[in-house]
Amino acid sequence: MKTIAIIPARGGSKRLPDKNRIPVGGIPLLVHSIRYALANTAIVDEVYVSTDDETIKKIALDYGAKVIDRPKLISGDLEPTISALKHVLETVETEVENVILLQPTNPLRSENLLKEAFEIYQKDNYDSLFTVSRSEQKLGKINNNLFVPFNYTIGQRSQDIEPLYFENGLLYITKASLILEDIIISEKAFPFEVNHIFAKVDIDTQDDLDYAEYLLEKFKD
Repeated sequence: MKTIAIIPARGGSKRLPDKNRIPVGGIPLLVHSIRYALANTAIVDEVYVSTDDETIKKIALDYGAKVIDRPKLISGDLEPTISALKHVLETVETEVENVILLQPTNPLRSENLLKEAFEIYQKDNYDSLFTVSRSEQKLGKINNNLFVPFNYTIGQRSQDIEPLYFENGLLYITKASLILEDIIISEKAFPFEVNHIFAKVDIDTQDDLDYAEYLLEKFKD
């Protein structure tokens, strides 16, 4: 059975129009994820882009990915990612065991990230894995115009605060059978910790794009 990579890349975007097609480092944003998947052929058998956009479809095909035409019905702003993943699995004519989700809005990933994550996923027989990063911030809530600390006490040193983690979106690995049950991250999913600066890039605004461009230049070979 196969391991496939799926890159959901619809055409619409309100905050940053056509963001999946915007050049970042000289190539369209979604191409970074396509190239990353294609660079890991020891793990990934096929690379699919799910899209409702003809321009994105052409870009994906030009850069070596296969394309699944996503119906408009599951291409809206409020439609969850799982809908696109399920549609791909229900469309492809092959038996899939594992799905690697690569979000195009997270274009920067370290070279060995997928290899290291997939080894843990297989070795310990997890049904899903996702990447997380530690938050170094002092977090709290505002209730009745008062700040209420959440993970620390006022005056506590930053290095002593309770460790909290956030889902950074870099990488997800899930059994295909779970996705067909509307699950990407299971209750027993392994949280793979990534504290590289790339984990802070999730493109939704022009400032995010500019930051990605800066990092690409900084870390280029």
